[in-house]
Amino acid sequence: MPSYQAPRGMNDTLPEDAALWRHIRDTAERVARLFDYRQITTPIVEDAGVFLRTVGDESDIVQKEMYVFEDRGGDRLALRPEGTAAVCRAYIEHGMGSWPQPVRLFYFGPFFRYDRPQAGRYRQLWQFGAESIGSESPAADAELIELQHTLYQELGLHDVVLRVNSIGNLESRGRYIDALREYFRPLVPGLSRDSQRRFETNLLRVLDSKEEQDRAAVEGAPSILDFLDDEDAAHFESVKSALDAVGIAYEVDPYIVRGLDYYSRTVWEFEPPEARGQSTIGAGGRYDGLIELLGGQPTPGVGFATGIERIALNLKTRGIEPPEPEVIDVVTVPLGEAGAAACLRVARDLRAAGLTVRAGTPGRSMKAALRAADASGAAYAVIIGDREAADGVATLKPLRGDAEQRTVAVTEVAEAIRA
Repeated sequence: MPSYQAPRGMNDTLPEDAALWRHIRDTAERVARLFDYRQITTPIVEDAGVFLRTVGDESDIVQKEMYVFEDRGGDRLALRPEGTAAVCRAYIEHGMGSWPQPVRLFYFGPFFRYDRPQAGRYRQLWQFGAESIGSESPAADAELIELQHTLYQELGLHDVVLRVNSIGNLESRGRYIDALREYFRPLVPGLSRDSQRRFETNLLRVLDSKEEQDRAAVEGAPSILDFLDDEDAAHFESVKSALDAVGIAYEVDPYIVRGLDYYSRTVWEFEPPEARGQSTIGAGGRYDGLIELLGGQPTPGVGFATGIERIALNLKTRGIEPPEPEVIDVVTVPLGEAGAAACLRVARDLRAAGLTVRAGTPGRSMKAALRAADASGAAYAVIIGDREAADGVATLKPLRGDAEQRTVAVTEVAEAIRA
């Protein structure tokens, strides 16, 4: 028989990690609702064109990472590699342009990229993201940054570093690319293979390189901030002023460009203090031309995504646990056939009363069953044998503290435990 394993880069989330993931998800959703963002869920599979038309032919997603396939009907589909384009497709399809603007949305779910698996980077990855569609105001950019910052603060990641930049509009980027080409041209032989290719196809992506051999060349490159027009520069200043107003610290990093072609103006990244530019925990930016690329009316937008695996990794590194560990209130101890049936009925009533119940396994000895009940961490054991079942009673045994064991009617077990 073959021994099957999860596909490379796609991991099981085991019960010991579930509480932490649930804590991250619940905190993210609570913070999003505090900012009046509403949840949206898009399909895991999208028309491949949703991403091919928007993220850029030379992005890593298109070049190396997308899972693309043809279904039985001949449609070319893709496992979604990112969330923003899918949300914007839904915005157009469902006529959200007629809603009060901006439309504030958040999402949580799995995404897929054929990437080289490593810590915090997987082929099936989970993300939380938020999008504000319909406003070109710098206040929208600052609001999304504040939402993301609040999430990390609420989770206990107080030391993450915010780095911000503006990549301007198409015209200012064109002037900047001309200057970059002149700067990098004599350096091309010493760049990594990917950067040599990007020099010819998408020069801005060279700035996004994480290869060690590219670092010195990138750090000496011209700054795009010197090429912004007055309107873009004013927009960026307004974003920074809004961040200053709410006390969010940031570093201006002119070499942040983000990996997707649809970004414009404000872009940002949050990273752990020890990352040194190599691994972000979450990032975002403005995408004023994306809706139009998907066939909609020109509509501004801004958003971010943050990796759940990366958040969990950073929480574990810092020893941060979920605030309330999962607890078991009651373990039933069934003894005999009639006792087992009575325990099932009592367990049902206890769960209906909101108590967590672990059903004991029939056929064990009293000693073994109580030993297992104590090891579970439960507060009480409810013991019912055939005699107790015939009398309509149960033995309620406290497993913690100094309270005495007592016998109560089976109809009163939940009330006795709550009391």
